[in-house]
Amino acid sequence: MTNTREIALDCVMEIMEKKQYSHYVLKQVLDKYGFLEKRDRSFIKCVTEGTIERAIELDYVLDQFSKVKVKKMKPLIRSLMRMSVYQLLYMDKTLDAAVCNEAVKLASKRGFQSLKGFVNGVLRTIARNKENIVYPDVVTNPILHLSVLYSMPEWIVFMWVERLGFKETERILQGLIEKRPLMIRMDEGMKDAEKTSLLEAFRKEDIDLEQLPTLPYAYLVKNPDRVDNLPGFAEGKIMIQDAGSMEIIEFADIQKDWYIVDVCGAPGGKALHAASKLQKSGYVSVRDLSERKMELILENIRRSGYQNIAAKVWDATVLDEGEIGKADLVIADLPCSGLGVAGRKADIKYRLTKSDITEIAALQRQILETVGQYVKKGGFLLFSTCTLTQEENEDNAHWFANQSAFQLIKEKTLYPAPNGLTDGFYMALFQKMD
Repeated sequence: MTNTREIALDCVMEIMEKKQYSHYVLKQVLDKYGFLEKRDRSFIKCVTEGTIERAIELDYVLDQFSKVKVKKMKPLIRSLMRMSVYQLLYMDKTLDAAVCNEAVKLASKRGFQSLKGFVNGVLRTIARNKENIVYPDVVTNPILHLSVLYSMPEWIVFMWVERLGFKETERILQGLIEKRPLMIRMDEGMKDAEKTSLLEAFRKEDIDLEQLPTLPYAYLVKNPDRVDNLPGFAEGKIMIQDAGSMEIIEFADIQKDWYIVDVCGAPGGKALHAASKLQKSGYVSVRDLSERKMELILENIRRSGYQNIAAKVWDATVLDEGEIGKADLVIADLPCSGLGVAGRKADIKYRLTKSDITEIAALQRQILETVGQYVKKGGFLLFSTCTLTQEENEDNAHWFANQSAFQLIKEKTLYPAPNGLTDGFYMALFQKMD
């Protein structure tokens, strides 16, 4: 019999101890165990993602009740205790006794029989005292309060509070900690009859959709199972894409017959959205750095069936002389620290350092200087990120406008919504004047 808790434990170990990327680990594991019931795969996903997302809070709670502090625990025990405390605090349908018992069994099975008493004692104490946990005081230590309550490293909290204030920072943190819904973009080129048929297919599968009022082709999927089994996915009639990512393409106001270059395009969502806006006219050249990323783009292009888009491997820091002065629009969705999507990839916030932000901002400037040369006179450059730091966003946008032939037309920041409907994005649209 497959032990879902042990699978979740291995996932947490891979991500937190071996520093593997959470979305890759979960995809591989959920694909491997695709034969399991939906509820079992949902349990694995929920425990893994929840434990990673709430790790700072879980460690804070454990350190209150355990004589052995989290940093001193054996890696496997540390992961086991974290995921067990997450279940105790956040999974109401899971019995506390079952959490404790299963944790003891797993500790023994994985070679730590001598620590069964420790595991059992600490977890049962926490289970009895869930209502008595003491969190940092909001008045005397507001930064630590937000850091623990929303499991965000203190230096990031301080950075946002210093720039945006306490209330706005808490609103962002609330948005990032919310459960992230699955969002799909329906092919805008579908005829009414096709769309009606697709919506009916979702109903037959008992999958609830909610249309977004601001984006008529965007739908919230309320009770999804496997993404690749969703109606219309294999045929390219739907694409998995966050609402904020869709808004970036809307921001560019794409016109028919444009020639568009997407310089950092993996996995291809924005490029394909741009291609759909062209209404079978114009052309999109999408590229990215590696063969692995290119495979993701090519697979999405294949499913879409679009003929006005092509992809190739290309390093955005290297000038493609064949593209100079040709593009009506360059889409520069550039490498960034990713804090705006930490609600979907929670391990991002634990990997990031202050020096990383400085290095990434410098890389962005190098790319902007290079790819700006592809834009024809009067054409546009769309610069976007999925992060919320001033260095990577506003500072770089204003730097680019001040030292280039481009004029900043408009800019916009999307903050993570408390309802989880969008992640954090920044976008700036420039026009080439000379």
